[in-house]
Amino acid sequence: MKILQLCAVDFTLYHFLMPLIRSLGDAGHEVVAACADGPLAAQVRDEGIRVEAVPFTRGLLRPRQHLAAYRSLRALLRREQFDMVHVHTPVAALIGRLAARHEDVPKIVYTAHGFYFHDRMPAWKRSAYVALERLGGRYTDVLFTQAEEDAETARRLKLCRSGVIEAIGNGVDVTRFHPTTDLGERKRIRTQHGTPADATVVVMIGRLVAEKGYRELLTAMGSVGAHLWIVGERLTTEHAQDVGDALDQARDDPYLGPRLHMLGQRTDVERLLRAADIFTLPSHREGMPRSIIEAMMTGLPVVATDVRGSREEVVPEETGLLVPVGDAVSLAAALDRLARDPALRTRLGEQGLRRARELYDEDVVIERQLRLLGLSQS
Repeated sequence: MKILQLCAVDFTLYHFLMPLIRSLGDAGHEVVAACADGPLAAQVRDEGIRVEAVPFTRGLLRPRQHLAAYRSLRALLRREQFDMVHVHTPVAALIGRLAARHEDVPKIVYTAHGFYFHDRMPAWKRSAYVALERLGGRYTDVLFTQAEEDAETARRLKLCRSGVIEAIGNGVDVTRFHPTTDLGERKRIRTQHGTPADATVVVMIGRLVAEKGYRELLTAMGSVGAHLWIVGERLTTEHAQDVGDALDQARDDPYLGPRLHMLGQRTDVERLLRAADIFTLPSHREGMPRSIIEAMMTGLPVVATDVRGSREEVVPEETGLLVPVGDAVSLAAALDRLARDPALRTRLGEQGLRRARELYDEDVVIERQLRLLGLSQS
């Protein structure tokens, strides 16, 4: 079968879709990827995957750019004659489904990694995004979500014309993300990042935007006796609210500044997790965050916000702690509680590891997806 995997930007392609693309290739299918071109697309091409450039622009209020992407994509679909188009990320998913239906692609699959609309949005804005999802749903043969809560929402709102809606979960590579007993490695990594070997380290992984909860986290860490490692960057295509002012203020703070470590975008996240003590993700919205799973696979306790996806992964008082969205006081209390109690960190981390191995093995998640699509070798 000839399959197109479509997303808006090369970051998503490289960091999130490659395991699925490799598995489809191993199952004997011809796979082509498409997204806005960029340096990470070149790295995908280096693996022998063909990547077609489509001029996607993130953000909905850019009609001229979206029309250009739509026309480019229709030309690609007409030329290549795909058997299946599998779309990801909101803008590319909507444009991709419209183009695929108008070019009579036999099967259109949409993976919603997390719906953009949420209950804390103004009602008019939420209604607008739901309407766009319903429009795309008219051209969707199969709708996958990662979180079961999102699948239930999609069924209730009728976001797929066929009614084929399945929660597929999310997973990580268990050979890459795992705990370590190598204290020497932990010390070396901490030394590289100016962190004492005996310090408690909180690590956060995510794009440097406000909706990831950075403002609340920086406020909370002002009263937590631990070092904070921040892993991530602001994408060049980003339209979400910047947090540069909050980070500058935190760096200048005499108490927090010396304990704040900006590590940038990394390819060795697993090593950083193994050298940390606590993972946090205080997002305002999520789909089914892979970073939490990576932390659990590494044996870290998790402090996250009580949002869809995150609350499906984190079991309160068993594998971590959940706090209200935007509540810096509650976030500080949860982080401080773990920072002061190594035994609690160990207990939650061990139980989180067991849960992650049972539910979030990447191979199992991908095989489930291929089986549901009738693409599996077995």
